[in-house]
Amino acid sequence: MPTIVKSAELRNNYGKISDFCHKHREPVFITKNGAGDLAVMSIEKYEELAGANELYQFIQEGIDDIEQGRTFTEEEVMENAERVLRGE
Repeated sequence: MPTIVKSAELRNNYGKISDFCHKHREPVFITKNGAGDLAVMSIEKYEELAGANELYQFIQEGIDDIEQGRTFTEEEVMENAERVLRGE
């Protein structure tokens, strides 16, 4: 269940919210005038999510390449690898 707090709580209890984010490794959602406004999370959690997003983007690029026929045979890959290892 998500943790939701009012914007005034962020201002008044920053330390507690920060501790919660680090301890539980999950975001705290901040409301403003009764509506969702922000998600606050630890730097570690942000970096974890950003890394996962980057990985998903690489996977999608690979899927797109396959769908568009931008592929190489095993022989082509091995020939290219050998050229790179020889410094060509």
